[in-house]
Amino acid sequence: MNITLLTRFVAVAEELHFPRAAKALNIPLASLYSSIAKLEDEVGSPLFVRDASGTRLTNAGTLFLATARAEIAAAPTPAPKPVVPAGGKAKASKGTGRAPIVKGQPKPYKKRQGR
Repeated sequence: MNITLLTRFVAVAEELHFPRAAKALNIPLASLYSSIAKLEDEVGSPLFVRDASGTRLTNAGTLFLATARAEIAAAPTPAPKPVVPAGGKAKASKGTGRAPIVKGQPKPYKKRQGR
């Protein structure tokens, strides 16, 4: 199983609130919902009950929580990401831009045609 999915599941199981868990993980809420749905498909049963009273763990979710915590603890720590030097490709300056076009007025960046 994917460690990221398990980490997200544990966060929701501890909070029992999807928006708070998404904020704690610093990910979009839609991403959290899709991760939990993917994990529920892998497990084969629903892990949470969502109703008007709130979010609760199912029996399968409660049993799976201990397994998820054990797998997260047994997983190797991820390698640190390489540091990318600041900066990047230089871009040419575009200047200050053009003045807005007003209906009925000559275009400010075009010369008027002489007669």
